[in-house]
Amino acid sequence: MLRLKSLIPLTIKRRISNGNPIEGFELTCGLEIHTQLNTTNKLFSRSVNNPFESISSPNVNTSYFDIALPGTQPILNYEAVLFALKLALSLNSTVNLSSQFDRKHYFYGDQPQGYQITQHYHPFSKGGYLRLSKEFDEIKELSKEIRITQLQIEQDTARSLYHQSSQQNSGEETLIDLNRSNVPLIELVTEPDFHDILQVKAFIKKYQNLVRQLKISTGDLEAGSIRIDVNVSVNEHPRVELKNLPNTSSIINAIKYEYERQVNVLKNNEQDSSTVVETRGWDGSKTTVLRSKESTMDYRYMADPELPPIALSSDVLSEVAKTLSKDADDCIRELMSNPYNLSKKDARIMTIQNDFNELYNNEELRVYYIDTFNAYKGSTEDNEISDPKIVVSWILHELLGNLKKLQIPLNQLSQNILSPKKLASFLNIVHGGVISNSNAKQLLFHILEEYKLGSCKEPKDIDFMILIKKYDLEVTKNIDYNTLEADCREIIETLNNPKMIESIKSGKKKNSIKYLVGLGMRKYQGKIQAQELETMFKKILNVK
Repeated sequence: MLRLKSLIPLTIKRRISNGNPIEGFELTCGLEIHTQLNTTNKLFSRSVNNPFESISSPNVNTSYFDIALPGTQPILNYEAVLFALKLALSLNSTVNLSSQFDRKHYFYGDQPQGYQITQHYHPFSKGGYLRLSKEFDEIKELSKEIRITQLQIEQDTARSLYHQSSQQNSGEETLIDLNRSNVPLIELVTEPDFHDILQVKAFIKKYQNLVRQLKISTGDLEAGSIRIDVNVSVNEHPRVELKNLPNTSSIINAIKYEYERQVNVLKNNEQDSSTVVETRGWDGSKTTVLRSKESTMDYRYMADPELPPIALSSDVLSEVAKTLSKDADDCIRELMSNPYNLSKKDARIMTIQNDFNELYNNEELRVYYIDTFNAYKGSTEDNEISDPKIVVSWILHELLGNLKKLQIPLNQLSQNILSPKKLASFLNIVHGGVISNSNAKQLLFHILEEYKLGSCKEPKDIDFMILIKKYDLEVTKNIDYNTLEADCREIIETLNNPKMIESIKSGKKKNSIKYLVGLGMRKYQGKIQAQELETMFKKILNVK
């Protein structure tokens, strides 16, 4: 794809401000979000839905209907309807039990039919909201409700690719890749409820997490799975639509620039303080006019004669609602309270889906954690856990790291080798002092690696104690402290680093003692607990 260099001299490029509101000029924004659904097939054909097929293989995921061959007819993919229903219910939107498809007529190279199938007159759902909070979304207000105007199902267009023609003096040419044509989209339109850039940023992030949690989209802006247009106005004057916003930073910077541009227009035009209704693009440093009100297209909407209405029963809505997970904020609050007492950071990791991960989603992770926690708690003598961080630390820092390294899905792990109850029993062994933390981490990775390689004949029947004895990993119970002290002194002498030792003694770098403990663990091959080594080093160095 052609990458155009900016022709604007650096000296006249305007610096983007921090976006702080200017007294007397209120920012108002609304969003139009197009979300690609990751259904198996396209919206009105049986073509494979893979809009991100390599550019080197264009037009491979197409059917006769996708390329608008005369005489072909659309057949609705009801998986897209299910995905739309999940999103609508999650946003508290009122689902239209009889929604209708319409044709939006326009001619462009990326739309081979000459029209786009969308929902104009009778959209899939109307109303609803997404709630933001200061506690979890980093906005200024304690709580902010962003209202949803409507959701509609529609087909995506093809992709235009620009590059220099191979023929001499032919200039730039445009190629059309139809892999994306007829991919199912949900268009979400918000009310103009945004009056602060932080609100816009928080909404986008929360919406991305929602579609990932629902498993209906990858939610990636950079890859084009989500495309966002922003309507901006100041002091309720005519809005300006911003397009060509490839990522969150572009959206935020474009709003900042456009806000200040409109403020300057209003300040310098006091007699007729209005901006022109227009569509503007973002080139990375400023907004530029794409088309004005005079060039607004008449799309000649009409009901699609080849597609019947989508008829849903209220029973379908209630059954789908039962499958939806709890609100993300409620889940975070639950994990931060008794008995889990997680930090906000760990609770968010358990709940917020920052990317589309094929190995697990956050609902699976959260359920796995809670089940492991309860199993571990139930196995203790007093049905209490002295340190709640034990379970979350092992799952987030050890288990997930191993799963990513070995590419093992969490649900496969849970069903075949390490159920929550099984992991709880392993943690009991570790924190019962049978095996040191360092050796336990190595043993866990070894077990998972053997499972990945298919070496575990009966993975469900793994006995941790047998493996610990087999590999001679048990912690030494009868420690000869005289020998331990001599070995620790030898480690300090061999290290020959007076500067480090002095910094430990003086308290300037207390954590450096961890390095000494690591050397001791290596010498004893993890068969002495780290606490024993740390206590001995502190005794030798006279450190409290």
